[in-house]
Amino acid sequence: MRPQLPVQLLSVPIAHRALHDVTDGRPENSRAAIRAAIAGGYAIEIDLQLSSDDVPMVFHDYALDRLAEAKGAIRLRSQSELAGIALTGGDGEGIPTLAEVLDLVAGQVPLLIELKDQDGNLGPDIGTLEKATAKVLEGYGGVVALMSFNPHSVTALAQYAPDIPRGLVTSSYLAKDWVPVSPAVCDHLRDIPDFDSSESCFISHEVGDLSRQRVQELRSAGVPVLCWTVTSSEIEAESRAWVDNVTFEQYLSPLPG
Repeated sequence: MRPQLPVQLLSVPIAHRALHDVTDGRPENSRAAIRAAIAGGYAIEIDLQLSSDDVPMVFHDYALDRLAEAKGAIRLRSQSELAGIALTGGDGEGIPTLAEVLDLVAGQVPLLIELKDQDGNLGPDIGTLEKATAKVLEGYGGVVALMSFNPHSVTALAQYAPDIPRGLVTSSYLAKDWVPVSPAVCDHLRDIPDFDSSESCFISHEVGDLSRQRVQELRSAGVPVLCWTVTSSEIEAESRAWVDNVTFEQYLSPLPG
């Protein structure tokens, strides 16, 4: 039986890449942003990439350039090197590991973890990040769920971490927005054909595409639907008609009363 998405991730708004705001010294996926989300009582979404020594690192991009004081692919740097690279707009803190973030969160708020595609074309050349993530999560007592755009990744998580809820991040998959992913792969993934084969229990769908028939068919069938990424209270109010919970940034989503 598939594990179900915990109710906490359906009721508490989810801070996208934690509660980040570089104007306040809180970069994306930083410890400072995570502490702010905890203090605010929000659930937290984070992203994982691999270091050269196969350690899950909490970082969104494939390249360091936008978010850190270094250049080049994150995959070419070791965990110890990445720990010493400051996040742009922060207080000098380096890139954290998943293990460090789990110690920081320590079950205080729900955690939604996105594994970034390591294949390059959302294909089957994956496994290392999934296995390493499952290993780090062994024994973690907090509320947590895993997700990925890559259905192969979610299928691997069903093998390596069968008891942790898992889902697909989904999209309108307009090919122009997905380079270098091939148009053929975009066309395949658009209607979420891998929901059952990946043993997913939820989806997190692109906010501008929530009325898509397939998305709402899944929701009508009882599948929890989250969305990414809401950037204003006005967009949240519109989105709530289509989804069970939101992932937000650039404003403060209201907490449940």
